[in-house]
Amino acid sequence: MDINQLYTIYTLHPSVQTDTRKLQAGDLFFALKGPSFNGNEYSKKALEMGASYCIVDEEIGVHNDKTILVPDALDALQQLAKKHREQFTIPFIAVTGSNGKTTTKELIHSVLSTTYKTYTTEGNLNNHIGVPLTILKIKRDAEIVIIEMGANHQKEIASYCEYTMPSHGLITNCGKAHLEGFGGEEGVKKGKGELFNYLREHHGTAFVYWDYDYLRNMSVGINQIKYGTNPAEVDIAGEVENDSELLEVKITKGTGIQTIQTNLVGGYNLHNVLAAVCIGKTFKVSEENIKTALEEYLPSNSRSQLIHVNNNSIILDAYNANPSSMKVAIENFANMPGKDKVLMLGGMMELGNDTTLEHANLIKLIDQYNWLYVVLVGDYFKDIANKYVHFNTSSEANHWFKKASLNNVQVLIKGSRSFQMEKVLD
Repeated sequence: MDINQLYTIYTLHPSVQTDTRKLQAGDLFFALKGPSFNGNEYSKKALEMGASYCIVDEEIGVHNDKTILVPDALDALQQLAKKHREQFTIPFIAVTGSNGKTTTKELIHSVLSTTYKTYTTEGNLNNHIGVPLTILKIKRDAEIVIIEMGANHQKEIASYCEYTMPSHGLITNCGKAHLEGFGGEEGVKKGKGELFNYLREHHGTAFVYWDYDYLRNMSVGINQIKYGTNPAEVDIAGEVENDSELLEVKITKGTGIQTIQTNLVGGYNLHNVLAAVCIGKTFKVSEENIKTALEEYLPSNSRSQLIHVNNNSIILDAYNANPSSMKVAIENFANMPGKDKVLMLGGMMELGNDTTLEHANLIKLIDQYNWLYVVLVGDYFKDIANKYVHFNTSSEANHWFKKASLNNVQVLIKGSRSFQMEKVLD
């Protein structure tokens, strides 16, 4: 069966699923494989649950007209997504970067959805499965699409671009994330830069945070729309007006908006907010709608959330962490008004040969400030000399947190996803 035939089936059954636990009658089921699962083994169950068709890449003993055998189910899913993408001539905005891409994507979506029928990546489904599934959820009424792209190795972003075909793109930053897969910081820039390479080759438009010299260099030769802090150099400019608790942004060029009072923690979210303002203006969203959308946006899923518990102010930024995001989060927290502060930090993953070095650097950064308590979670801290409280798991840290009976303090909770630092608050 070629992709055109498969697309015809998809148009009749435009709901795609890869997990039988979420399957609804009438869905197309793609039998994907991973390190610890084989979707082909669930195809019979999917049919019994009412799947319209099962796309498999192994002989599974089920032979009927509802089972479609292909060479590779994942490739078929991605090619189907490309075919669907080709049906649209609307803007597709791709967002990637080491830090802040999900928050930026959500802010952009909040702004654009005030004016357009906008589709976007759900949560952080930004990998080789999530990206095509996002595309296949787009309906004919779509006016703008925002696609988040995550990556941990070279050529990954390039592969997403092949079937996402973005018309616009944004790289939030290139930091010390996934160093193991990218092969160092320069490898991160090369990998993330694959988005700009695609835009350059296909006459697209890049939204560029002009404060970062490396993003200036990476976007040479592309139609650029610039945002940043220097009004003389960019189309949209702004600065931190106040970040003593929640971030307030002052717009200094490009709109009649004077200030935006966000519900985000940290001045490091400035460029994420400016990106959303910039894209909103580019697509002619009214300034009133831009301001309202950004001020009403509430962060979730452990990203830059401010929570008040028992007279304590808790910054829950525990969705993920790397050396770059840790540094700005800790420095921002240390400079916030207030005396009694508690750090509760999990380890950082996917750093390869730099794992010990980067955790040692994190300890040195912590040492520069005065804290009421510092709690470290995970094995990566065990062999690094430090004077702080240490636990193996976030559940153990949770017991400490309860017994500490903290009152009227500020707490920052952050760590890589696998450490599940949000459990500290359970």
